[in-house]
Amino acid sequence: MNDDKNPFLDDIDEPEEDLDSMEDDPLAVPDFDQVIKERDDLKDRLMRALAETENIRKRAERDRREAELYGGTKLARDLLSVQDNMERALDTIDDDLRKNHGPLVEGLELTLRELLSAFEKHKIVKVDPKIGDRFDPKFHQAMFEAPVPNTQKGTIIQVMAPGFAIGDRLLRAAQVGVSSNPGTGAPAQDDADKTAE
Repeated sequence: MNDDKNPFLDDIDEPEEDLDSMEDDPLAVPDFDQVIKERDDLKDRLMRALAETENIRKRAERDRREAELYGGTKLARDLLSVQDNMERALDTIDDDLRKNHGPLVEGLELTLRELLSAFEKHKIVKVDPKIGDRFDPKFHQAMFEAPVPNTQKGTIIQVMAPGFAIGDRLLRAAQVGVSSNPGTGAPAQDDADKTAE
């Protein structure tokens, strides 16, 4: 018999590779602590990405609603002077003019009503204070102050122009005159408040 070794059996006799060298091998057994850390890191990143996506969705929805409600703000402000001029024109009409030019006056009144109806349709509301109401700087602009008898300081004594708001935003403050009377007369608003209680 031949004592020569079989060349195919040479590999069998060699010892197995050291386990430390398996770290570079992709098929090697992984370190479980490292895998758990990577899993937790990926889960955290996923949760943050989902939260950011939800925030972007909510922000886009809010922006869409605001654009829908407040998109016409600039146009509405420009139309307020048209409304003011039409009201001034209608205030100057006397009985003779109404009698002689009835259709024209009726057309002006109809146009003003149509403009106010369009304002309402787009959530533009009139801020129309009454004489005797308390001055509120959020909604009113004081054009002057005057001491008026039988009024209390800070009450409205005259309304020059109504204000307008769109949604919860003020387009134009109501232009009013305010009492600077240091006296303590009973204004109409205080009387109304007392009877409501």
